[in-house]
Amino acid sequence: MTKSARNITKEDVLYIASLSRIHLRGEEVERLTKDLEGILQYVHKLEKLDVRAVEPTSHVLPLTNVYREDEAKPSLAQAEVMKVAAAAHNGFFKVPKVI
Repeated sequence: MTKSARNITKEDVLYIASLSRIHLRGEEVERLTKDLEGILQYVHKLEKLDVRAVEPTSHVLPLTNVYREDEAKPSLAQAEVMKVAAAAHNGFFKVPKVI
């Protein structure tokens, strides 16, 4: 938004609504006009802030790697696993054909 930016009008809201294929009632146009104007005023305030010393971020919270090291562990016995199979064939799970 530039310093010479204009206010949002009802016509702007109706134009955006038509581009979006959204039908708005009269009271919705009024409310959205005020809402969008408020948002743009807030953005205009933010433009005045000096953010030259602020480091760019990709996330608001510090992220760390949550993966653990791979570690070999004993698995379940095949016979035990096959007890819960809905259908089995030659020691494998049998599932419906999907094409």
